[in-house]
Amino acid sequence: MKIAESELIINSDGSVFHLHLRPEELADNVILVGDPGRVDMIAEYLDDREFRHQSREFVSVTGKYKGVRMTVISTGIGTDNIDIVMNELDALANIDFATREIKDVKRSLNIIRIGTSGAIQPDIPLGSFVFSHVSVGCDGLMNWYADRDKIVMPGIEEAFKKHTGWNSHLTDPYFVKAGQKMIDKFSDCTIKGMTIAASGFYGPQGRVLRLPLAMPDMLDTFESFRYEDWRVTNFEMEGSAIAGIAAHLGHNAGTVCCIIANRHLKSSNPDYKPQVRKLVELVLDKLAE
Repeated sequence: MKIAESELIINSDGSVFHLHLRPEELADNVILVGDPGRVDMIAEYLDDREFRHQSREFVSVTGKYKGVRMTVISTGIGTDNIDIVMNELDALANIDFATREIKDVKRSLNIIRIGTSGAIQPDIPLGSFVFSHVSVGCDGLMNWYADRDKIVMPGIEEAFKKHTGWNSHLTDPYFVKAGQKMIDKFSDCTIKGMTIAASGFYGPQGRVLRLPLAMPDMLDTFESFRYEDWRVTNFEMEGSAIAGIAAHLGHNAGTVCCIIANRHLKSSNPDYKPQVRKLVELVLDKLAE
């Protein structure tokens, strides 16, 4: 079936609409970062850089690290942007742009997000690296796609809603595991995480400035939640959409974050960039293995 021009917009230069990448420019290994400036920092480690594209918040570079081809892309903030990035990455990999038809042989990408995060458990130190074995989508994105229940963990979802007294006006949370290959790759060098992907930075993460919260005890109930050997470890804003869309489309994806604040201890590290650089080096080395 041919995909209509209105559904997959291809630019006049043959690139996909938002990312401005052409299919041949996409490597099998993809690093996602929120900050466009972080793309250039990671690009310092790459040899044989092929290009640098920029369209709005989406900056991309493809090059090689230790001989392995990698693409680095900035997404900006939030799961709405991740919906764009993940669908366009899959289109680049698995739709023939000439015929607008889905390819018979599918390409599976290795996708890892490098981010920063706030821990909610007191024993998770600043500067540590948390890999999201499970992402908790409080953003609602995956509820818009069919077969949502095929990729989620329903038992823990129901237990979480009961424990927190989930507000009925909020979208149902969803729990999605990262790709097992990506989990295995980072299990020996990161903290096992179950990470809340929030739909905002303030209220959705329990911060109060002038607006009160619909769930005033949210941080305490998140921190105290337990299900088998799972506990909520940290907040970020993109991982659930990455894990969910990747699970549907057959990509191997995950999120790893540097902890720059601890919400329980009310502490933060404003000088976190050296630790983020160490995390970048770790991810590059792991992808190049």
